[in-house]
Amino acid sequence: MKIKKTNYLLLLLLSSVSIIVSKAGNNLLNVEELYYQSLTVHLTSQQIERILEVQKKIKWLYYIIVPIITLIKTMIISSVIYVGIMLFDSRKMNFNLVWHYVLKAEFIFILVSIFKIVWFCCFQTNYNLKDLQYFYPLSALNITGYKRLEVWFIYPFQVINLFELLYVIYLGFEIGKLTETNTDQGLKILGLSYVPALFLWVATVMFFTLNYS
Repeated sequence: MKIKKTNYLLLLLLSSVSIIVSKAGNNLLNVEELYYQSLTVHLTSQQIERILEVQKKIKWLYYIIVPIITLIKTMIISSVIYVGIMLFDSRKMNFNLVWHYVLKAEFIFILVSIFKIVWFCCFQTNYNLKDLQYFYPLSALNITGYKRLEVWFIYPFQVINLFELLYVIYLGFEIGKLTETNTDQGLKILGLSYVPALFLWVATVMFFTLNYS
């Protein structure tokens, strides 16, 4: 029961930090202004004003959506890893412990937003909305650049990054401890559970991007 309460506190903290960093990034990088400029290419000023008015009215939804999406994401990942652990270890495992480590690991991805803010504030000061949308620090996309790729190839190139690798290594270490084995065994469990699920998710995103772009 104690670990479950801790998990909900972690979920709240993770969601709060994500929102704070996101809002700070939007303000520092003038995202709203860039968004407005991108709309002027396709819409009239009246249409843009209507869109912005609607956005202001439903702004509060963002504070609800972030925790919900974080909850769903971490629960799905935890479930996949939990099944992987069960395949390797016949002992009864506490799902909340798995979820606990997944929630902790999610803080790694907040570094992505922080790196992005630092990069565009200090290094690439001349940028547009697409540069912000497609930029993913320490990823394969940074090497190739998004302009050279088909739209449906951008997401998988974003997923191949050092933060994802750090995420897997951290979870592998914690799962190794959880199963009373070692990091190698933890990584093996992830290799047969989380990694295939990640590939399936990437393939799904690529499919929908290809069909609707």
